[in-house]
Amino acid sequence: MTRVHSPATTAPGTAAPVVRPRVRRSVVVILVMVVVLVSGILLSASLGQLPISPGQVIGSLLRGVGIDNTWAPGDRLIEQTLWQIRFPRVAMSLLVGATLAIAGGVMQAVFGNPLAEPGVVGVSSGAALGAAAAITFGLSFFGGWTIAAFAFLGGLAATLVVYGAARAQGRTEIVTLLLTGIAINAFAGAGLALITFLGDTQSREQIVFWQLGSINGTRWDEVVIVAVVGLTAIAIALILAPQYDLLSLGDRTAAHLGIKVERLRILSVVLVALMTGVGVAFVGIIAFVGLVVPHLVRMLLGPSHRRLLAVSVLGGGALLVWADLLARTLVPASDLPIGMLTSLVGGPFFYWLIRRSRRQAGGWG
Repeated sequence: MTRVHSPATTAPGTAAPVVRPRVRRSVVVILVMVVVLVSGILLSASLGQLPISPGQVIGSLLRGVGIDNTWAPGDRLIEQTLWQIRFPRVAMSLLVGATLAIAGGVMQAVFGNPLAEPGVVGVSSGAALGAAAAITFGLSFFGGWTIAAFAFLGGLAATLVVYGAARAQGRTEIVTLLLTGIAINAFAGAGLALITFLGDTQSREQIVFWQLGSINGTRWDEVVIVAVVGLTAIAIALILAPQYDLLSLGDRTAAHLGIKVERLRILSVVLVALMTGVGVAFVGIIAFVGLVVPHLVRMLLGPSHRRLLAVSVLGGGALLVWADLLARTLVPASDLPIGMLTSLVGGPFFYWLIRRSRRQAGGWG
């Protein structure tokens, strides 16, 4: 006589140990990131040459949304410092960090490689070349927006060239796309060196400073543009997240499951160009955010792209808010390039990631 086990008795005992710890870990990670982000925002708005208490920061924010309170500062200088200098800077760092992080997550999903990041398709190098051309040749087609506009157009053009060169017979070869991206990055680097050589001393200094990245001097109108473009692209990426999960099973399997693989890749690359280009256009080159944040989230929460991309928004925003805070406060009366700080963190992490990948795979070949 064969003994039959009832699913009703075995299912609860087998499912609970798997699902509940994963849910608890997700909740803990999200709560920690929210705390880190909020504390970074409060400290970034409070610390500086004019000290402002966190209570005054909260009171000013509440009064700004129409809620009267006793915490709000009565000093007009403090109000102007918060709303004209620090709040725009915090908002820009939060938005740029979020867009760069989710752009990295999308790149890794499309290429199926945790080492991928937005710079692979030439967005950053193309943007640097466009900005350098505007600076050196004194272009002013768009008034005060000229450098940002040329940076955005340069990044978008580089991405389209890379993707167009990688397409063959109606499909995109990932290896070809990566190799073309390397070639475009090299070409843009040579063009940037030539333009820097042709410029005068002032232009060279401005180009170098722009390449290092800085959020200093951010204005609300710039924040609005980054918010509109960045948040729209983030929303689309989150909608596409389930399709990225299917794409991770392989192109053929994803196509059998109803995914239009080529259209998904084209849309994803355009989204990456938009998210990276709009951020780079206003703050300069900020490296490694798109590499570090999504990979850390994947290590903590697993490969599900809806959760990965959503949490990367928090992680990217928190990382750049804290990086900007350190850039303003590490050296008294100085504003360090934020791109330099992210590279100091991202470079060693990239090296560790490569070493870890080689150990897991037993070598590259």
